[in-house]
Amino acid sequence: MNIGKLYGPGGENFVVGIEYKFYDDSPSGWWGEFVTNEYRRLKEGDGYVIELEDGRKGRCSIRKRVNRATTGIPTLYYYYFMGNSLLK
Repeated sequence: MNIGKLYGPGGENFVVGIEYKFYDDSPSGWWGEFVTNEYRRLKEGDGYVIELEDGRKGRCSIRKRVNRATTGIPTLYYYYFMGNSLLK
């Protein structure tokens, strides 16, 4: 998995470090999934900015995967991310 960062709306407020898998990066869109490096409650929806390992950033929406989590206390959930801007 690759290491990245998740920012809040506007891309200025750092929220949490993430480990992600990138599944598609095409002109029609990009998406993948991530798990946070530490326990954080994330609100699902739009407005997040993800920074990838190579330094590219893009706006995305996130959605929790209810059927997938890491074992441990506290539980860390996997999230889908779906791009809604170009990666720059």
